[in-house]
Amino acid sequence: MNTPTATQPPAGSRIAGRIAGADFHDAWSIDAADPSLSALGQFLKAVQTTPRWVETCMTLRNRAVQLVGLKNLGELSEINPAKPDADYQPGDRVGIFTLFEKTPDEVLLGDRDKHLDVVLSVHCDRPAGQPVRVTVTTVVHTKNRLGRLYMLPVKPMHKLIAPTVLRAIGAPARVAA
Repeated sequence: MNTPTATQPPAGSRIAGRIAGADFHDAWSIDAADPSLSALGQFLKAVQTTPRWVETCMTLRNRAVQLVGLKNLGELSEINPAKPDADYQPGDRVGIFTLFEKTPDEVLLGDRDKHLDVVLSVHCDRPAGQPVRVTVTTVVHTKNRLGRLYMLPVKPMHKLIAPTVLRAIGAPARVAA
């Protein structure tokens, strides 16, 4: 069974240089069911099938953090499914994230505010004759006490949510009935 595994950020990836001094980071990998997709295409595939319980967690998160002045990020799956990955450019919103950098084999997405900086990398390793390995790495730098407090419940939840969302990358495409 193709399941996500905890791993290290890929050597040579653009996210690797952002880990120094991070307050949190993790990385999860899975073999891509569709090796033809770009790194952004892999991300879009994953968030389009975000489980309902994850979206419920995001809704609860948004309600709770607004009470202390943090922004409502919306839902992870809030993307335009008809928009091709090639049409996204740095600065565009992709679900809850802003696209920072984009190459065929790695995208950096994230969110920056006065409390913390979050950067997510989706990296595709394409060794000849082997499955495409997709690694999603998350790096968080907190800026103040509120950012550190915010991360207390987020860290354990992230370890549940990240591999759950990543499973879609390893799943075969659904055929319309």
